[in-house]
Amino acid sequence: MSISVQFIEQIRSDLLKSIEDDAISLPTLPEVALEIREAANDPDIEIAALAAIIEHDSSIAARLIRVANSSLMRGLEPTYDVKGAISRIGLGYTSTMVTTLAMQQIFLSSKEVLNKRMRALWMHSADVGAICHTLARGQRHLKPELATLAGVVHQIGALPVLSYAVGRGFLRDHPEMLDQALISLTPELGRTILESWGFPEELVKVPQAHLDFTRQCERSDYADLVTVANLHSYVGTDHPLASVDWSNVTAFARLGLPLSPDGMDESYHQQIEQIQELLRA
Repeated sequence: MSISVQFIEQIRSDLLKSIEDDAISLPTLPEVALEIREAANDPDIEIAALAAIIEHDSSIAARLIRVANSSLMRGLEPTYDVKGAISRIGLGYTSTMVTTLAMQQIFLSSKEVLNKRMRALWMHSADVGAICHTLARGQRHLKPELATLAGVVHQIGALPVLSYAVGRGFLRDHPEMLDQALISLTPELGRTILESWGFPEELVKVPQAHLDFTRQCERSDYADLVTVANLHSYVGTDHPLASVDWSNVTAFARLGLPLSPDGMDESYHQQIEQIQELLRA
């Protein structure tokens, strides 16, 4: 079942009006992410104060310690508390990783009809974030923690579309129609959400730019990482992006990557699995 361009535009108009009228709310950053971002911007913040904020969310605290103790951080001795974790990975990395880890809270719904879709979205976003983190380690000017966040939020615009669909049976009960609406509307809404969160432009552009396979820019960026990670994630599936001809995707050349996942070494796959485990916990 297909949807006409006019019908998609009608859904877009109706959805944007629903957001404007507060009938549907855009996702907001979890409280712990907001508090950490504000605290990390204070040049006089002490590690103990930052740790106290994180410790209010025991799940995030435990996962941050796991990040600090992972082989990715190459610590000589294990750390057992949040202060030690922050000392090891730094304030900037901590702030970004807390935001990334907190994103899982947004991909939840009290509406049972949404849960399956939301969970699938989170799992895919976590996978893309893990691949982005690993790819960024080979790009000196890109930060792995920001790359992870870019991957995790690249489909954040799907959430208001799903909320809109819940009360509208013509979308909710027709998966193929909903899929088309998500494909058409998620990129624009993703940019809107990330702008509302005050994210930097290098991340704000990701929801739209990562789908522009012939995009031209001077050097590799976070959108390139998400482009490649997304394509890698769909290899061997029946998703439409699995049939994209990688030789036509400019991001591969900018990142200096082979046009096949078979060209990546074993350590690449091991690192992805480690990050996936941390994000999915």
